[in-house]
Amino acid sequence: MAAAPKANTPFHLLDPKVLASVANLELVAKAVVEGFVIGLHRSPKFGFSQEFVEYRAYGEGDDPRYIDWNVFARTGKTFIKRFLGETNSHLMLMLDASASMGFGSRGLSKLQVGKVLAASLAYMSTRQHDAVGLIVFADDILEYRPPTSRSGSLQAVMHALDKVQANQGTALSKPMSRFQERIKRRGLVAVISDFYCDTEELLENVRPLAMQGQDVILFHLLDPAELAPDIKESTLYEDMETGHAIEVSPAFMKKEYRERIRAHIGAIEHAARGMNADHVLVNTGEPLERALHSYLTFREKRG
Repeated sequence: MAAAPKANTPFHLLDPKVLASVANLELVAKAVVEGFVIGLHRSPKFGFSQEFVEYRAYGEGDDPRYIDWNVFARTGKTFIKRFLGETNSHLMLMLDASASMGFGSRGLSKLQVGKVLAASLAYMSTRQHDAVGLIVFADDILEYRPPTSRSGSLQAVMHALDKVQANQGTALSKPMSRFQERIKRRGLVAVISDFYCDTEELLENVRPLAMQGQDVILFHLLDPAELAPDIKESTLYEDMETGHAIEVSPAFMKKEYRERIRAHIGAIEHAARGMNADHVLVNTGEPLERALHSYLTFREKRG
């Protein structure tokens, strides 16, 4: 029998039960990312090296901390130091805060895990000198922050995430339209949702982003009780967004429901593949290691 991981191992830092015990979201994100990085072989392909490579011209939204003032004093021109692993890209986080994201069978809701995942991606991206933006949505846009790498931007994103609560309804069209209107530059888009929506609706709203040249990754969050429900007697289930209730039997949940949820996941995955987007299924009862590794692989592949 394999030994259980010690309390200070990277694996333990990624455990949702541990995350639930820490109130400060930025500290949680820092612990998750640094714990994850410890578990990686140090390699420049993952973008964590700080070895200086070259200069590039300063652009709007760049962090002025990386301006080389010595060069400016000599030439009158503003340049930024580039480091190995920097792509001069941006990451837009799109977090679903609809009512269904408030469900959680083991202490942490999907929304809480989504917030930690979004915060961890934001923390990781700022270490890679990427600009980070945020859209929080339900049946409307609840929060919008354009991508920036200016000083204090990470803390602003953390603060915005920290106050997010589950709301009613889901409308993918609104955040996607806002994105297309405001963001023209090519970058990375991470959509964090349980994707309880029609597959055609997802295609209709996400495909324009891919056609715009954005690199899209879908983090599909589902609770263990949604993936493999285990009930012993007939149970009344209520839709958290519509209020519609239905009574289901253990036999239905064991066979037909599991077939349906597998088919839905497969349909979302197929839709993502058709848009040249990545799809990552996240079991909210498991550590976030796979999700973070998938993001780094995605970022390197598209960088």
